[in-house]
Amino acid sequence: MTLSLAMVTTDTTDAEGLAAWWAQQTGADIAETNDGWFVIVRGGSLPVWLAFQKVDEVSPGKNRLHLDLSAPDLEAEVERLLDAGATLVARRGDEHFRWVTLADPQGNEFCVSGPHVPSAED
Repeated sequence: MTLSLAMVTTDTTDAEGLAAWWAQQTGADIAETNDGWFVIVRGGSLPVWLAFQKVDEVSPGKNRLHLDLSAPDLEAEVERLLDAGATLVARRGDEHFRWVTLADPQGNEFCVSGPHVPSAED
């Protein structure tokens, strides 16, 4: 038996609103809304579907699962996401590999990395 990744699901108190934000950021479309309780986003630059499940109360604490996204121009993409409503959590890495941890409008953390710069050991 082989498993394959079908989608990544985020609990949220506003499934339609958060799905719309992620669809806009990835150039994807809202494919299903299911009366606002389970919204699916697909297409655009997404290799898998994103789903947003409405819950009465989100779990407190740090995400146990998060999205790792990449961009050819890290700084430009981070600025675009900040302008779109994301918040900066931290800038990380070194001269060989950098990434930025952000949070979407509901506080779900995700990372955006730039291109890997090979070191002498690579």
